[in-house]
Amino acid sequence: MEDSLRRIRSVADYQFGKGVGAELFPENVEIVCSKRTGRIRYVYSDDKRLATLRPTDGLFSLSIAGAKRIVKNASSAKCLVTVRDDVAKFLAKGGDAFAGHVVKADDDIRPKDEIIIVNENGEVLAVGRAVLSGEEMKAFKKGVAVKVRRGRMEES
Repeated sequence: MEDSLRRIRSVADYQFGKGVGAELFPENVEIVCSKRTGRIRYVYSDDKRLATLRPTDGLFSLSIAGAKRIVKNASSAKCLVTVRDDVAKFLAKGGDAFAGHVVKADDDIRPKDEIIIVNENGEVLAVGRAVLSGEEMKAFKKGVAVKVRRGRMEES
């Protein structure tokens, strides 16, 4: 268990920024492994799924609960995209974020990165996958910037 916790924290640090792993995965997390392969699959805390470890690339897909935990605790996170408040409801329902919606994006973001979308007050709206780099999100006025996987209002 100790080894698994260290491993998932290192992956989170690599993927989301230094120090994020310890904030996202405290000591009391439950790590669920695949029955078939024995590999780490899901990470839960208080019966809420925080993240899923993707078998294809060994990186995490976040849940809304996991995203909220990162935004609340980790100031060093490098996976945030801030959008205009007038599109917040659309994104919270699962709509994609367009480059024209983006107010701020971390420069470290690369296409295919796991992204947390927040409104101008820093509240989590959705999680998804970057289509553009952080620089492109700020420079472009058209096109999908983040393909949303789950909006906050979908997770009930």
